[in-house]
Formats: sequence, C-alpha cells, structure tokens
Amino acid sequence: MTNPKVDFYFNKAKKWQQELEQLRMIVLDCGLTEELKWGCPCYTFQESNIVLIHDFKEYCALLFFKGALLNDTNGILIQQTENVQVARQIRFTNVLEIVEMKPILKAHIFEAIEVEKAGLKVDLKKTTEFTIAEEFQYKLDRIPALKTAFEALTPGRQRAYLLHFSAPKQSKTREARVEKYMPQILGGKGLND
Repeated sequence: MTNPKVDFYFNKAKKWQQELEQLRMIVLDCGLTEELKWGCPCYTFQESNIVLIHDFKEYCALLFFKGALLNDTNGILIQQTENVQVARQIRFTNVLEIVEMKPILKAHIFEAIEVEKAGLKVDLKKTTEFTIAEEFQYKLDRIPALKTAFEALTPGRQRAYLLHFSAPKQSKTREARVEKYMPQILGGKGLND
C-alpha cells in the first residue's frame, strides 16, 4: 500500500519518474510497508529495513540493506564503495531494464525478507581491521590523551576518522587532516558531530 508521506518523492523526480514508479510498484507488490527514511522511500518488514529506492544523476537504484547476504547469481548487486560493508545496490538507467528484471528483483526482495526473518547478520570488519594512517598512528603513540579519547569513541566514529585520515594519497594532506580533527577527538566528538 502506498504511503501518502512518500508520494512527494515520486512526484518531484524529474529524470527517473517512470523508473521510480515501476520500482515502487514492484516493491509494494512484495508486501512490504512503505515509509519515508533519510528522505527516501524505504520498505520495511516488521519494522526492519529491507530495501530503499533512491535516485542519482546517472542512475536510480534499489538498495538492499543486507545485500551482502543475498545470492547474486545474476551478478547485479553492486557494492557502492569498498567501505560499504553490508548494503548492495541494483542500478537502473531505463524503465525497460526494470520491467525485464521484475521477476529477478522480486526474487531478491523475497530473499531479503527471508534473510531478515532468519535474523542473519553480516560480520562487520572490526575497527582494528581498518588501515590507520601512519600520520595518525604517530600522534596516537606520542599523545596518550589522544589515544584514550579515540578509544573512547564509538566504533562507527572511530571508523569514520580512520577512513577520513587514510583517504588522501599525500602524507601532507593526511597530516593536515589529523591536525584539524585532533581537538574534536580530544573533545569526544565524531567526524560529523
């Protein structure tokens, strides 16, 4: 059943209107509840997120929250970036693709519901498995208060910093990032707090 709170998303879409409507019908046909989360149509089963519809400039997509646990026999599930551990996307660039893939999409949605019913979870990489930029490690080794403050952060906040610090190719840039965010870490705050 469509949720009036979500209608605006489908009405505002200029580029992908037909595609989004088609995806909406397919997902709703699988008996999920339509909600608005993160400004996008999100479909839930017993209050657990199953799949999200979202659009970008180059494509629109179905995002499976536990996509890493689905069988990708058709090779269509995409990991957005190497840092995305669990979610997977199926991308579309025209309405015909969606129509032709309808049985496959429904099979993935039903499988995602079964994954949720079974309570399956993905083993997330531990924070210790992420690369620590040597410039940050240098500071951690020399400033005990920084090490203590960093270890007190939630795993998600730690990962955000580790990814942010190790992203630049140049040591100078990595060092500048570490310097910039040290006061925030010492203040017990995350990257985006």
